[in-house]
Amino acid sequence: MSPVIPDAGHRWRCGGCGNLTRFDVTRTRRTTEYWHFDLGGDHRIEDTDVRDETVESVTCRWCGRSDAIETVSRTDAVVDDPAAS
Repeated sequence: MSPVIPDAGHRWRCGGCGNLTRFDVTRTRRTTEYWHFDLGGDHRIEDTDVRDETVESVTCRWCGRSDAIETVSRTDAVVDDPAAS
């Protein structure tokens, strides 16, 4: 089963070492992009539409394991905004 990119309510965790913050992610993307060229021939990409994306692997940057990556709930997914009170 291929790993998936976590949504706003989840995050990755390495079950081997407990890492929550550093991962090497290998993914393949198929995109449509709008390229804007200036008169000198240089370009910048102004819009990108991701048509398909596949996460091939996720590896823990700390311990190097790719077989222990799990998706867990983010306890801090919703941050209270004191200004909203």
